[in-house]
Amino acid sequence: MRQRMLAIGDDFWIEDESGQRAFKVDGKVLRIRKTLVLQDAQGNDLCRIQERMLRVRDTMQIESPTGEVMATVRKALITPIRDRWTVKIGNAPDLEVRGNVLHHEYTIGEEGRRVAEVSKKWFRVRDTYGVAIEPSQNDVLILAVTIVIDMMAHGGR
Repeated sequence: MRQRMLAIGDDFWIEDESGQRAFKVDGKVLRIRKTLVLQDAQGNDLCRIQERMLRVRDTMQIESPTGEVMATVRKALITPIRDRWTVKIGNAPDLEVRGNVLHHEYTIGEEGRRVAEVSKKWFRVRDTYGVAIEPSQNDVLILAVTIVIDMMAHGGR
């Protein structure tokens, strides 16, 4: 995943392991709340990421193209040593995010097992990091969760 430092509306591409553009993140400008749309390489909407306003703690939702809530991401209130986030997913088991989010070194787990790993140490290029997703997982949802966590942890960018 590579972000451009200066981009109108926070647009960027997500490349697959062979360097091919696989997904586009389209940042919507001139909105009251942060909104991003994850699209496939052909421009088809896969999900929408929106900030939830007026919440006690940071919360963002991931919605399907039809508006159905796929997941809600929240930052834990107490994080003594490491960052911790929870991802509520409808009827499926919740996901837990643990590690050093600020440095892009963390795992996403489900019921005690790792389903994805995010790491910047695999790359030497600024604002680039990798997301390794287990084959049985929903790639779009895991990528959307990664984008949300990046937005919430690095909101000033």
